[in-house]
Amino acid sequence: METESEPYVRLASLRQLHQVMADDQTAADVLGGFAIATMVPIIGVIAGTGAIGPEIDDGSVVYLLAKPLKRPTIIFTKLIVAIAVTMVFSAVPTLIAGLILNGNGQQIAVAYTVAALVASIAYSALFLLLGTVSRHAVVFGLVYALVWEALFGSLVPGARTLSVQQWALAVAHKVAGGDLVTSDVGLTTAVVLLVVVTVLATWYAGQKLRSLKLAGEE
Repeated sequence: METESEPYVRLASLRQLHQVMADDQTAADVLGGFAIATMVPIIGVIAGTGAIGPEIDDGSVVYLLAKPLKRPTIIFTKLIVAIAVTMVFSAVPTLIAGLILNGNGQQIAVAYTVAALVASIAYSALFLLLGTVSRHAVVFGLVYALVWEALFGSLVPGARTLSVQQWALAVAHKVAGGDLVTSDVGLTTAVVLLVVVTVLATWYAGQKLRSLKLAGEE
C-alpha cells in the first residue's frame, strides 16, 4: 500500500531527473556552440598560421631554410607545435568547462574534448597550409572558420559535409553514444576526411615550402 509520502518522493525524483537532463542539454549546447564551433577553429587559425606565416612574411624564414633540414620535415615540426598549442588552449578548457557544467554526465565533457582534440589536428594542418601559400592566411582562416563553418554550415545542409567541425562531432557522437551530440556526417566518412585533409594539407605545405628559393639556390 502506498504511503502518503511516496507520491512526493516520485515527484522529487522526476524533478531531479528533469534537472539532470536540462544540465546535460545545457552542457552540450555550450560546448558545441562555443567550444567546438568558435574557440577551437579560432585558436587553430592563430596557431596554424602563426607557426610559419610570420617568418615567411618578414623574410626570416631564409634562416630556417638555410639549415640542413628537409623542408617537409620543417613543416611537420611546425605542424606538431601548432597542434600542441591548439590542443592545450582548446581541448583542456573544453574538458574543464564540461566537468563544471554537468560533471561529465552522459560523457558529454569527454566527447567534446575528443572532438576538440581531433579538430585541432585538422585545423592546424589546414591553417598551416594557408600560412605557406598566402600573406592573408589569418583572414582566409577566419573566413573559413566563422563564415563557412559557422554561417553556411548552419544554413546549408550540404556545406556541413565539408566541415571540420562536423567531422569532429561525428567522433564525439560515437564517444557520447546518445542524442545530445549529433553530426550530419557518418563516423567512417568523418574519420576518412579528417585523415585525408590532414595528410594532404601537410604534404602540400611541404611542397610549397620546398618551392621557396634562397638567393644562393637560384
